[in-house]
Amino acid sequence: MKAGAVRNPHGLPVKVCAACGRPFTWRRKWALNWDTVRYCSDACRTGRNTSNKTGGKQHG
Repeated sequence: MKAGAVRNPHGLPVKVCAACGRPFTWRRKWALNWDTVRYCSDACRTGRNTSNKTGGKQHG
């Protein structure tokens, strides 16, 4: 397997997360709105993974 490749044995559709840039595969719960799905998780959707952009340091 190539570095950065997604393990996808069933040939499911793949998208790249708009927040973290990681690839993610189709899930049954997204069947009705797959075209509008942009994020791989609730954490990315709500922006909780922003500490990585500041080098892991919190301001304050």
